[in-house]
Amino acid sequence: MAEQRVVLVTGGGTGIGAATARLLRADGHQVVISGRRPEPLHRVAQETGALAHPSDAADPEAVHELVETTVKTYGSLDGVVLNAGTGGGGAVGDTTVEDWEELMRTNLTGPFLLLRAALPHLLAARGAVVAVASVAALRNSVGNAAYATSKAGLLHLCSSLATDYGPQGLRANTVCPGWVRTEMADQRMARFAAEAGLTGGTEAAYEEATRLNPAQRPGDPKEVAEAIDWLLSPAASYVNGAVLTIDGGMTTVGVGGAAFDHRIEPRTAHP
Repeated sequence: MAEQRVVLVTGGGTGIGAATARLLRADGHQVVISGRRPEPLHRVAQETGALAHPSDAADPEAVHELVETTVKTYGSLDGVVLNAGTGGGGAVGDTTVEDWEELMRTNLTGPFLLLRAALPHLLAARGAVVAVASVAALRNSVGNAAYATSKAGLLHLCSSLATDYGPQGLRANTVCPGWVRTEMADQRMARFAAEAGLTGGTEAAYEEATRLNPAQRPGDPKEVAEAIDWLLSPAASYVNGAVLTIDGGMTTVGVGGAAFDHRIEPRTAHP
């Protein structure tokens, strides 16, 4: 068995975070999962043996306590998965200051605070960080100003770790998933189905959203977790500052050529 590591996963109660916790625990690693909602965290903890620690990732005191609890319980901190996040739509003119600030607080300030608290322990362990951003960090879409900006910021926050602390042994990489079946994505697809008048509900929305994707399907959280697990591991020892798209090929499709291979019918409502 591989050497046991201690990994902290934010947003560990559902979706990609929960899948990552399951995979790491199955490999014999110690895992601490955090998030704002206690119920899903405790379900994953009961299932996997991970340690649940409900906390607000954007509260400096709560973040400090989360890191200290991890180190006191397991003696070290070898890896951090920055997965906690929230969504939010709207163009610049449609986004309120309050919505913008709340989204940035969760998606960008929270990871910054956690990294500051965890950094001494990660450096001592010559550890690894994986940030879960989004293809939205690389490609823009309609009505996505705040979310895309926050994820692009997270990508560069993570790459700055590689630049500044790589000489001290810290590795920091980013994964950019496309549409993956998570609780947050399901909610977005339900709204999309209603707005676009899709009679098949969430499933029809996923089909429509991935129609131009070479994979022609959404991803599974475990498919992202597998990549995160590898990036945390010694197998990725020379991978630092990388950005890995996990999107079924979605970002390879050029807008200019899509119409030659697909029939695109206009809708009255935007997704």
